[in-house]
Amino acid sequence: MTDWTETELSALRRAYASGTTRVSYDGKSVDYGSAEDLLARIRTIERAIAGTTRPLPVSGFAGFSRGDR
Repeated sequence: MTDWTETELSALRRAYASGTTRVSYDGKSVDYGSAEDLLARIRTIERAIAGTTRPLPVSGFAGFSRGDR
């Protein structure tokens, strides 16, 4: 898996918002075929970043007993 950065994600979002499919960041340039391709890449990176930074959910059931029942 490639490690994506917030810098890359920000550059992709800026390009999508401006209506262009050419993205430049960290001295690299990438041309996407369409806005849909660019949006798909944004969503992929968002899911990957969210999956690695999201804390694990906590679930459970607390039970109490008085000891006489």
